Amino acid sequence: MIIDNQNMNKAARYFISMMNGRRVFAFHGNMGAGKTTFIKAICEELGVKDVINSPTFAIINEYRIETTGKLIYHFDFYRINHSDEIENLGISDYLYSEALCFIEWPEKIEEWLPEDTSHVFIHENTDGSRTLKIC
Repeated sequence: MIIDNQNMNKAARYFISMMNGRRVFAFHGNMGAGKTTFIKAICEELGVKDVINSPTFAIINEYRIETTGKLIYHFDFYRINHSDEIENLGISDYLYSEALCFIEWPEKIEEWLPEDTSHVFIHENTDGSRTLKIC
């Protein structure tokens, strides 16, 4: 799927339709590829009214879907140097909860990811659009 700023919310709606009950999504892509921007669009389409931004320094942000009260956890593991650092966060409690989990820089915590994690690859194209691949 090719997405750009004009169809970001349309792409987010399509992504949501493809979630099919899956809860843990690992977003892969280079710095600036649009991971946070796409996660923000997904959260907005799901009905999150909170301010949605990258949890780079906080490591985790918690959002609530206004209409259902369901939780979304948004992780950014860019600043993590060793996966042992996240053990103190209680990462398993988050990943095996009933909440949606959107994870940026998942390669830093690969051994902690549930087996049924869905992987989303975002690649920035030379024209500024992004190619999105969901596995």
